[in-house]
Amino acid sequence: MAAAPSRLRIVTFASVLTLFAGPAAAQQIDLAGMWSSTRGNHEELPLRGDPGVEVGEYIGIPLTDGARQHAETWTPTMHSLLEWQGRPHPVTYSMRAPRPDFRMGPVVDPQTERLIGYTITNLFGRADRTIWLDGRPHPSKYAEHQWQGFSTGEWVNGALKVTTTHIKYSFVHRNGIPLSPYAVMTEYYWRRGDLLTLAIIVEDPIYLTEPMVRTSTFRWDPNLTVPPPLPFEVAEELPSLQRGQVPAYPLGTKHHDYADSKHIPFEATQGGAHTAYPEYMNRLKELMHGPASTSSSGTR
Repeated sequence: MAAAPSRLRIVTFASVLTLFAGPAAAQQIDLAGMWSSTRGNHEELPLRGDPGVEVGEYIGIPLTDGARQHAETWTPTMHSLLEWQGRPHPVTYSMRAPRPDFRMGPVVDPQTERLIGYTITNLFGRADRTIWLDGRPHPSKYAEHQWQGFSTGEWVNGALKVTTTHIKYSFVHRNGIPLSPYAVMTEYYWRRGDLLTLAIIVEDPIYLTEPMVRTSTFRWDPNLTVPPPLPFEVAEELPSLQRGQVPAYPLGTKHHDYADSKHIPFEATQGGAHTAYPEYMNRLKELMHGPASTSSSGTR
């Protein structure tokens, strides 16, 4: 019985792939163009915009106990460190937030005119990507890891399937949930007219107990422009920080503010794979209407 939710998720995502699948296995659809996530799209806007998810908000994330402990000690002040201010977002996050508007450009073999890749330009921090379609292998596991990782693609049922490895140690969300350098991201791109649907599956053997699935929608926008990259100037934002000091909450800290402000049980905010399934609604009702109902249950 315990494995039923996992089977449910696999079946559900398989149905999504079937729904968007094209008529031919190797059919190529032109994905080039300017794609906007802000034009007519408000999907998960509070999560994908600024400031994004809150500290202590882990609902629906299949995080491990180690990932939760990491997130509990994390503080937004980290982003004021000189070493952190100019960091781009990892590819697992920048394709969804903060509301990316990007140009997808074709890479063509000059001798054969064959499409051998796509570039994705204008991601946060200009960690722009190249998706190779020419069959080249992924590099050795000892090769350099980058914010954008290393991506290869193939056409599957009219969709572009992209596999990305060699991603830097970074984060799942901007609230301290970590992502290990062993993570692998699989994407599916479907185009229907002026809409581009993206499904993202992130697997991390260190910090996720099962694949994390997300979707995004983009709209073709011929008026979109990509600004030139600009240098980032690092500035001393917190003079009170001493040299070498790294801000963090003590181990064992529990963040109740999110649960209290949203009037939901603290247990629900702690995430885990089970919080993403419909069956968790029954547990949520028990927590909210039971005799010991409280949004702040737990140790502060």
